[in-house]
Amino acid sequence: MTDDMERRACDLAVYIIENRTTIRATAKRFGISKSTVHKDLTQRLKHCDTELYLQVKALLEVNKAERHIRGGLATKQKYKNTAGDRR
Repeated sequence: MTDDMERRACDLAVYIIENRTTIRATAKRFGISKSTVHKDLTQRLKHCDTELYLQVKALLEVNKAERHIRGGLATKQKYKNTAGDRR
């Protein structure tokens, strides 16, 4: 693994922990794919910084547990915004 990938994995981890963001938001912020962020945080980070990996893993578990709620809120907002168009 190159130093660049290790550095990117650590940068992503610090960002996601400090801002408590999702993988999608982190990918958008860094201009890389969600797949790359996910691989960096779940595979590469484990080998270069175990302590940081454990913090990220805990946050990702919380995000995973809450995603159905965020999805429901997004749908609610979508229909709330389009309800005014039907009148």
